[in-house]
Amino acid sequence: MPGGDGLLSHDPHPEDKGPKDACGVFGVWAPGEEVAKLTYFGLYALQHRGQESAGIAVGNGRQILVYKDMGLVSQVFDEAILESLSGHLAVGHCRYSTTGSSVWENAQPTFRSTAVGGVALAHNGNLTNSGDLVELAAKRSVETSLFEPVGDKGASTDTGLITRLLATYPDRPLIDAAAEVFVELRGAFSLVFMDEGTLYAARDPQGIRPLVIGELARGWVVASENAALDIVGATFVREVEPGEIVAIDGDGIRSRRFASPEPKGCLFEFVYLARPDTKISGQSVHATRVEVGRRLARDFPVDADLVIPVPESATPAAIGYAEESGIPYGHGLVKNSYVGRTFIQPSQTLRQLGIRLKYNPLREVIEGKRLVMVDDSIVRGNTQQALVRMLREAGAREVHVRISSPPVKWPCFYGIDFASPSELIAAEQSVAEICASIGADSLGFISLEELTEASMVPASQLCRACFDGSYPVEIPESARLGKFQLEVAAPRQ
Repeated sequence: MPGGDGLLSHDPHPEDKGPKDACGVFGVWAPGEEVAKLTYFGLYALQHRGQESAGIAVGNGRQILVYKDMGLVSQVFDEAILESLSGHLAVGHCRYSTTGSSVWENAQPTFRSTAVGGVALAHNGNLTNSGDLVELAAKRSVETSLFEPVGDKGASTDTGLITRLLATYPDRPLIDAAAEVFVELRGAFSLVFMDEGTLYAARDPQGIRPLVIGELARGWVVASENAALDIVGATFVREVEPGEIVAIDGDGIRSRRFASPEPKGCLFEFVYLARPDTKISGQSVHATRVEVGRRLARDFPVDADLVIPVPESATPAAIGYAEESGIPYGHGLVKNSYVGRTFIQPSQTLRQLGIRLKYNPLREVIEGKRLVMVDDSIVRGNTQQALVRMLREAGAREVHVRISSPPVKWPCFYGIDFASPSELIAAEQSVAEICASIGADSLGFISLEELTEASMVPASQLCRACFDGSYPVEIPESARLGKFQLEVAAPRQ
């Protein structure tokens, strides 16, 4: 969880914040269905993408009701709350903050009311030109003689800015306002939004974050991943195209282009962010991860007795490594699946001992063994250092580390909260130095070329900036202030 709120990190090493997921968005248009409950279960399937806050907005043709709070989806909503959110369309969100603090005001969906109705919006991604958008929103408000509309006035997020801009077109259909606003946005944005009667979805021209459409027996669904379609019984139809706005209501689905597509999907979705049962660009995430493991085994073979994953995201790669190498696969680390959001701070004694809330070694499995430990990525390196130490203390003879992504050397400005550039261990150290730092017997990273080939998506259609420093959307200096940039520009009252 974000250090800005003093939340406890659940990594094995309390000072090591691994890559934090983007957000999850979900939208449904289904008259006659319990849309709030469908949204709840859709968000439940997307919980891995954000665990700070959750919210649902429901429209009934006359008004929009919004309920949101801090915590996991299951903590925010109960049966009574969901029953009170009645309507025929809804949008939902589970958040990990990439712009703005982890506070209630920044929870989503964001909402704004105008002279002709309201708009609720949920956003996955991160904008890089928020400073320019602040000025544009102020200018639009003056030009249209608008008073500050009712809504998330305390929000300090790029999402709040998008919603605020949409509200400055009270005399235009929402899809027309969106087409004008979205051409001004830079960075990553996969959006679901709504007025009182119509569901909308949109994706940035690069399509950096995923967004898919599914069909219900009596309606339609839009979600970050098709795993969320599966949980509500929706059939996958297609992805929302880069640069496209989709509108869904009683007239069916309508599509509108606001920009020419320039596909640059996030390669790190294949490595870590997406669920293994999701497909991206038609490719199975699970199959990609298994193939990466096979390639790791060919590129970095070693004499060992057992291959173990760091659960859960590295499990398919470990299976691939074991299959290709012929080394038995096993479970050497037990993960606590119930570690959630907490405000309880560890004592200094626990910090010094190293907190093992998330993983614990299985001594009877690993004692006396030469291990291949497969993980998905290395950020600071403290987590892997703690895991290697745990395994050695549990009796492992050797620990060989294999990583199913290339070294992360550059920060992400499109919706993943990595460590700051100075904290990325691969930006400062060679592979040999990292190996020594984490205490492993050997260390191997999949190459960028091999990972790209395994994804089966052409390199020209991928954002690989965290690995190669080539950003598909220009990063202005203001965006480099980080997730609190709008609070720096306009301190909270």
